[in-house]
Amino acid sequence: MATVTSAPTMGARSATVLTFFYALGYPIGAHAVSVMSPMAVLVLRFGLAGGIIGGWAWASKVTWPTGRALVHVLVSGLLTQAVQFICLYLALLHGAPAVLGAVIVSMNPVVTALLAAAVLRERLTWRRVAALALGIVAVLAACAGRLVAVGGVDPVVLLLVVALLGLAVGGVYQQRFCSDVDFRATAALQNGVSLLPVAALAAVMPLTVGDPWQAAGAVAAVVLLNAVLGMTLFVRAVNNYGAAAVAMLFAVIPAVAGLLSWLMLGQRPDIGIAVGLVVGAAACWLNSSGSGQQRQDDPAGDGGREHRVDAVHDPAVPRK
Repeated sequence: MATVTSAPTMGARSATVLTFFYALGYPIGAHAVSVMSPMAVLVLRFGLAGGIIGGWAWASKVTWPTGRALVHVLVSGLLTQAVQFICLYLALLHGAPAVLGAVIVSMNPVVTALLAAAVLRERLTWRRVAALALGIVAVLAACAGRLVAVGGVDPVVLLLVVALLGLAVGGVYQQRFCSDVDFRATAALQNGVSLLPVAALAAVMPLTVGDPWQAAGAVAAVVLLNAVLGMTLFVRAVNNYGAAAVAMLFAVIPAVAGLLSWLMLGQRPDIGIAVGLVVGAAACWLNSSGSGQQRQDDPAGDGGREHRVDAVHDPAVPRK
C-alpha cells in the first residue's frame, strides 16, 4: 500500500520552465491568428500535438485510461484545452493584445484557490490568502495601462473570462479525477477530444491564410512550443503538485508574456509589467512557503484524517 503523504512543493526549475513555455503561448498564438484563421490554427494545434504526444505515450507503453477514468480525462480536456483556447484565440483575432489575454487568464490563482477550497477541501491559510492578494496586485499592475485604454468590459474581455473559467475549472477537475492517469496519456487524449469542437467550428467559419510560410512557422511554434511542451508540462504539474499550486504561477505569467510580446511582436511593456513580475514572484514564493508550512502542521493535509493524495505515487505499487 502506498504511503500517504502530501504533494511535493514545485521547485524553482519546474516553475520557471512551465512559466516560460506557458507565457510563450500568448505571443506565438497572437502571431498565428494574425496569419491564419484561429479555428484552422487550433485544428492543426490539437491534431498535430495529439499525434506527437500520443506517439510518445505509445512508445513509453503507458497505461491508457478506460471507462469512467477516460470520461473524466476527456471532460478535463474540453475544459482546459478546448474552452480555453477557442475563447482565447477568438479574442486575439478580435484585437486583444497577447498581454491582455495573459492578464485576464492569469486570474486563475484566485478562481482555482476558491474552487480547490470548495471542491477539494484545501485550506485557505493566511499565507495563501496573502499570496492571492499579491497575485491580484501583480495581474492588475501588469495590465493597468491596457485596462485603462479598453475602458470597460467588451466581448473580447468576456471571451477571455470564459477562457479563464475553462482553465480553472478544468485544472481542479483534472486534479480531482484524473491524477492517477499518466500525464502523457492525459495530454494526448485532451488534445484529441478538443479537436472535435474546433473542427466543427472550422467547418462553418471562413478559412483565411496570409503568408503561407509565416503561417507554417507560426503553427509549428504553437504546436511544438505551446501545445506539446507548454500544455504537457501543465498537465504533469497539476498531477504532481495540485491545481492550486500550479495556478499561482499565473501571478507572474502575464509579466513574462508581456516581455516576450515586446521581443517578438514589438508590443512594448510599461512599468506595470516590471511591477507585476516582481509582485507575482513574491506571490508565488509566499504560496509555496505557505504550502510547506501547511504540510508540517497537517501532514495528512485533511485535518489529520488519512486520505489518498492523488499527486503521490509509491514506485513500488504499479499504477492502475
